[in-house]
Amino acid sequence: MRPREFNHDDVLRIAFDQFWRKGVRGTSLSDIARDAGVQRGSLYNAFGSKEALFLLAYERYAGDYLGAVQTALGTGTLRKRLTAFFDLTITNFRSGTPPRGCPTTRGLMELGSAQGEGLDEDARRAFADLVTRITTLVEDALSAGAKRGEFSGASGAAALHIITVTRGLAVLERAFGDEAQLRKIAAHTIDLVLGATKR
Repeated sequence: MRPREFNHDDVLRIAFDQFWRKGVRGTSLSDIARDAGVQRGSLYNAFGSKEALFLLAYERYAGDYLGAVQTALGTGTLRKRLTAFFDLTITNFRSGTPPRGCPTTRGLMELGSAQGEGLDEDARRAFADLVTRITTLVEDALSAGAKRGEFSGASGAAALHIITVTRGLAVLERAFGDEAQLRKIAAHTIDLVLGATKR
């Protein structure tokens, strides 16, 4: 009897939810197979390994997230665009019950925690690629804002500063879970980059 066909996109979504909540090391193919309603062997046949499944699931997440970042940075004044970007970032960290944090930061922290599992270098490249692409989108928004007279600094350095703050927010979210604090830091960062406005 042939194993039943399954929807790869559904499996990637279910798998990534588990990886996001429990980390790669804490997630088993058996758990994913159970939640997806498929045989564990079918996952091996389709994806080859847990690590390969993670990388495909992360790639799917990264594509969706980059689309959301482009939307957030696509409309309004530069201040509104950066505010929407930070809103998206914080909402992403705080999603799930309990909140799942940042999958990229969580993954980066997990690298090297166990040797010989075949994930680290490929995963590091995937994480770095997403961070680089988000940084480029923020830099492009700042450069466009500069042309409109809304920003007068160095777009590249400011984008790196903003992305560095988002990594710090990811760690603070895990430590304290205080969304109001995260939003206060985000607003202050925008003020530092663009200049404070009267409230």
